[in-house]
Amino acid sequence: MRNVGTMSTVPVDDEALNQTLTEARELRDEFQRFLHEYEFGMREVETKISILRDEFAHHHAYNPIEHVKSRVKSPDSIVEKVARRGIDADFASIREHITDIAGVRVTCSFVADVYRLFDLLTAQDDITVRVVKDYIAHPKPNGYRSLHAILEVPVYLSTGTIAVPVEVQFRTIAMDFWASLEHKIHYKFQGQVPAHLVDSLTGAAEAASELDARMEQLHREAHGSTLGALPAPPPRIVAI
Repeated sequence: MRNVGTMSTVPVDDEALNQTLTEARELRDEFQRFLHEYEFGMREVETKISILRDEFAHHHAYNPIEHVKSRVKSPDSIVEKVARRGIDADFASIREHITDIAGVRVTCSFVADVYRLFDLLTAQDDITVRVVKDYIAHPKPNGYRSLHAILEVPVYLSTGTIAVPVEVQFRTIAMDFWASLEHKIHYKFQGQVPAHLVDSLTGAAEAASELDARMEQLHREAHGSTLGALPAPPPRIVAI
């Protein structure tokens, strides 16, 4: 057996090592600042929705917002999306091409509430609508329904104001339940879902849509339109 004590070692260049560590720390700090911008944008949208929710709860007979969830993509998720879409791995390219790093999901009681909340949120002066994808009026082939919007909000930092895109999804309770189940099934089968389950999911999406319509009609019959969800014209579809 070779004597470990006699093995030759490569001398460590302390200066080169320190330079590498410094560059790594700078990249880490820059990535953290990058993600913080999206976190701050997400908070701005959360605050706006929270104000609307509290106003409905305290000053109206009906609150259309059931619950709100939010998240900022993890570094791993961002890197995977950059690789999958062939985007240049620099912050400027990521800012330009990936618009769902910050996300907020608003779950409403009824379909009319979805459009009502969208109109109320996007009517605010400091919000810019970049893209709208209406998967309620135009469901995906698998039955997925939701209203997606990329909204740009100003974030005021010590270094100045920046515009941050935030993806906001509006959906009903039934849509949210279906989407959650569909996600779990796709995760279990790693995207290769058996055909019979795909058919069942599509049928379940249609059933969920019918349930939304029936429950909204029951609500109107029980409470009248003044207490329930108010109809609003669908938003202009910028992209599908």
